[in-house]
Amino acid sequence: MSNLRTPLKILPGCIYWFPTAFVLSYYFYNLKIISGRSMQPTLNPDSSSWRDVGLFNCYAIHTKLDFNRGDIVALCSPEDSNRVLVKRIIALPEDRVKTLPPYSEPEVVVPQGHAWVEGDEPFHSDDSNRFGPVSLALIESRLVAVVWPPSRFGHLSRPSQVERDTSTPSENSAYRMAMAELERQRWRSARVTSNQTSRTG
Repeated sequence: MSNLRTPLKILPGCIYWFPTAFVLSYYFYNLKIISGRSMQPTLNPDSSSWRDVGLFNCYAIHTKLDFNRGDIVALCSPEDSNRVLVKRIIALPEDRVKTLPPYSEPEVVVPQGHAWVEGDEPFHSDDSNRFGPVSLALIESRLVAVVWPPSRFGHLSRPSQVERDTSTPSENSAYRMAMAELERQRWRSARVTSNQTSRTG
């Protein structure tokens, strides 16, 4: 009997705080478990036995309309409204993008009110190269930090330059990973002719 009373005691508190929790998670910040390989190695790297859990900022998207090239965002799939995708914004309105297979055209100009999104691992990603530019209205939130696993806790970095430290093999490995990420950023940037006035925030 006592086992039944315990849930009944906490139920009013849960009901009381539910609207507050809903508002905070919908309009401010929420946590999402990130599945799949499309954002490797930035998220869910092969070196990790855990799926990443990310902290996402909803306020920046819903209220400030703050979209930037290079942001990792959660968005409603344009093909399935029940599916949430995590992708990187490659281009914004009026930017010209050199597309990847299987997109039918070699280049596309992103229309107003849309963005071009891609996974960091293009061979395992359903993204704009499949379904084209996506409406900015489909973007729900922006990734702020990885909160799980503990070994990957913290803000995501955008290296602009890498300094080599060859003191230990492990640091050598970190250097190679940082260099690879820098090369990926350069490759993405080289495919986009940006209209610098198209930043929406």
